[in-house]
Amino acid sequence: MGPSSLAAEDLKRVIARFGENRTLPAPAYTDDDVLKWEKENLFGGTWVCVGRTDELLTPGQIRAIESNGESVLLVRAADGTLTAFSNVCRHRGHELAPVGDAIDARLIQCPYHAWSYGFDGALRGAPTFTQTPGFDKSEFPLITVGVADFCGWLWIDLSGKAPDIEAHFGNLADLIAPYETGRLATVARHDYVVEANWKIVVENYNECYHCSSIHPELCEVTPPDSGYDHQSTGMWCGGTMDLKPHAVTMSLDGTSNGVRFRAVDDDLARHVWYLTVMPNLLLSLHPDYVMTHVLTPLSTGSTRVECNWLFAPESTSAPGFDPAYAVDFWDITNREDWAACEAVMRGVANRGYRPGPLSSWEGTVYQFLGIMGNLYLGNGLVVPEVPAAELR
Repeated sequence: MGPSSLAAEDLKRVIARFGENRTLPAPAYTDDDVLKWEKENLFGGTWVCVGRTDELLTPGQIRAIESNGESVLLVRAADGTLTAFSNVCRHRGHELAPVGDAIDARLIQCPYHAWSYGFDGALRGAPTFTQTPGFDKSEFPLITVGVADFCGWLWIDLSGKAPDIEAHFGNLADLIAPYETGRLATVARHDYVVEANWKIVVENYNECYHCSSIHPELCEVTPPDSGYDHQSTGMWCGGTMDLKPHAVTMSLDGTSNGVRFRAVDDDLARHVWYLTVMPNLLLSLHPDYVMTHVLTPLSTGSTRVECNWLFAPESTSAPGFDPAYAVDFWDITNREDWAACEAVMRGVANRGYRPGPLSSWEGTVYQFLGIMGNLYLGNGLVVPEVPAAELR
């Protein structure tokens, strides 16, 4: 069952055939019960991106993070093997480590009563208990949480019920393979708080119908009506935009201070990919850098956005390398987008809001809304087909 505040007839219009469909009803953006449902069934019920694997922890470390209001203990063995557990001791429930920086460790030890666990979660020691006849350590392992390193990002599944991550994301890994995202390093980071529902941020990201209205800098380097949608076979949606003839990347003047990715050919270098990896990773693939947005819903009307710029070693080691050409361009563009998203949030909260139609330029928005509409209706994770006119 989906959120009770969303009427089935409204949701059926959301997933109707492209051209006949409508956007989400207002409660999808404004109702606290909808966000509660999303946190339980989406952010807490499937794979969610929590950051770059190598930046979170290196081999031989543990680290407690917060995800969807829960504390998770990430563990990376000396051989690089990843595991994750609820950050809860099996004795009296004390947290095993405070949320914060990574900690070098050989085992996991609760600071309250010194119960200790191996990196596999097995109970190793429990003062006084292990000397008690009949006490069985195997009955008290840490509670596992799904964890995976996928294309250089670390993903967790709080529910433990998500499918294999490669199958979950389908053809995504093959599509982004030329960018070799696993070998990239984060060079710059900006944090934003956008006073808008997280889905409004995603919808804005997935179309350039608005670009000629609010993005003069972007329109100097890419035609807003360019590119095509791509049919996904997993839980993502997205497509491309083209670079103008004078531009080699997305920057204020179209020039690059980096190095083109070594596996990106001449044809691919004329495109920029914009992908929504459900539910919270927005992935922008340029010929010479990757930009990501990791979204965290703070409330129905507020979203934290962590924006990262990633480059290959060939760029970061080059004399005089400076990522500002990419960072400055997207900081300007992001802020233009955030202002628009916040205005939309104010609009959907107005009693005059009614679900509207999508233009032929909004095929990826149609996919995203279709995913959400099907989830709300209880149809499971369904990826709508890209409209044929938009597909390449």
